[in-house]
Amino acid sequence: MLRQGGDGLVLAVQEGFGLLDEATGRVEIVAPVEKDLPTNRMNDGKCDPAGRFFAGTMPFDPTPGSQGGALYRLDKDFEVSKVLSGVTLSNGIDWSLDGRQMYYIDSMTQGVDVFDFDVAEGNLSNRKRMITIAPEEGLPDGMTVDAEGGLWVALHGSGSVRRYTPDGRVDKVVRVPPTMVTCCAFGGPDLTDLYITTMHFGLSEEAKRAQPLAGALFKCRPGVRGRPAYRFAA
Repeated sequence: MLRQGGDGLVLAVQEGFGLLDEATGRVEIVAPVEKDLPTNRMNDGKCDPAGRFFAGTMPFDPTPGSQGGALYRLDKDFEVSKVLSGVTLSNGIDWSLDGRQMYYIDSMTQGVDVFDFDVAEGNLSNRKRMITIAPEEGLPDGMTVDAEGGLWVALHGSGSVRRYTPDGRVDKVVRVPPTMVTCCAFGGPDLTDLYITTMHFGLSEEAKRAQPLAGALFKCRPGVRGRPAYRFAA
């Protein structure tokens, strides 16, 4: 994520939270996470409206119900707090337009949950299921919220990204040739471009031949704008 108070980026990497010096390419680990769990790594993350960086962990080989991961918060003083335990595959995360709700995906639960969010303190409460996705429709992966409050969810294995309204209804679907869709984000000078990432890791040679665009980055204009990403507060 971009930073408010300096050059470079704040990252979630295998060892924990780090800072990237763009001039040298050097990564400095500023807050180790789960040093006692070498089978885990960090996954998706995003900054909240106050500039805290939230990112979660997952096993390298996740299995349903393992619940060995967690969601962490990095404050601007580089202090780390565990905000959610019992996670299997921490993934997409974003906030409502007013910042009072946090949307969160633990992929293996096949859905999107919503928390009440305390912007002043960065705390979560009152977890509820917002969207449930049938396994045959794909595995919920990365997520972003647009300028109208719609949730765009990448459905891994389906070759699609769905837009859900804040009350959980599907109102748009974008499809790409590869099945293994991983994440989506808005960009471009006016934030009208939706970028969609895919992967080919884990595909058989036969599947790679059948999906030559697996691993490619796609761009479309879905008719709605994104919103600027929040930056890390330090």
